[in-house]
Amino acid sequence: MNERTGFSVSGIPFVIVWLLLALSGFVFYLLAGQAGMPPWIGGIGIAIHALDIWFLKGFFQVAPNEGQVMQLFGKYAGTVREEGLRWTNPFYTRRRISLRVRNFESNKLKVNDFDGNPIEIAAVVVWQVVDTAEAVFCVDNYENFVQIQSESALRQMAQSYPYDGRDDGKPSLRSHGEEINNHLRDEIQARLGKAGVQVTESRISHLAYAQEIAQVMLQRQQASAIIAARERIVEGAVGMVAMALDKLRTQGVVDLDEERKAAMVSNLLVVLCGDRSTQPVVNAGTLHN
Repeated sequence: MNERTGFSVSGIPFVIVWLLLALSGFVFYLLAGQAGMPPWIGGIGIAIHALDIWFLKGFFQVAPNEGQVMQLFGKYAGTVREEGLRWTNPFYTRRRISLRVRNFESNKLKVNDFDGNPIEIAAVVVWQVVDTAEAVFCVDNYENFVQIQSESALRQMAQSYPYDGRDDGKPSLRSHGEEINNHLRDEIQARLGKAGVQVTESRISHLAYAQEIAQVMLQRQQASAIIAARERIVEGAVGMVAMALDKLRTQGVVDLDEERKAAMVSNLLVVLCGDRSTQPVVNAGTLHN
């Protein structure tokens, strides 16, 4: 079922018609009170006022970014989106539907990522109704439908990616934010299309390991950071040692055999790679003592 434009006209002219009918009814009342007038004249006034009251039921207002879904004896009769005071068939029943952009934040869901690690995840979804007929008649409660299906799509998406990036280059929840958000938006839109809802944006608002493994994963992250830092330190230290030996050799400062070079390299690496300040030791003897 698709939305179509329902019958309605501007309400201002019908306000004038309604006032004229009300005045004409009073005129018939006055005529009925005069001598010699038949009694049915007053009945005409009553009938006119009854018709006037029935006409009054056809007036309604449409606010900006709002739609009025109309039904005639249970059958969909169309949607009115024109702003202002409108008038339509008094037999129509109407239901207001907001067309404004709305958003909600899902609950914190506890799911397993692609690697099976328990994580906590939540998302913010920005959406709006674009087809009022589908929103009203294709689902029972479109607002509740949006919330439940969004959380279901978030759960499905979280199970498709690992929490942290790996060496195989596969996207992860923590490192590929834009790609993950686009996937989540498409996943939610696929579920909400039947409800006449368009998803404008969706973003992850909360992402963390579950409490039972958070401490262990934090230690793993710290260990990875320490290893990466040590690799950089060793790489820089080896370069500095090679540069020092090359300078000593080219400038002829001292001529070292292979054994003394190994000892010098060992000492320099200890100094450069140590995590604490080293204490200098002065050799008061010869180079070999």
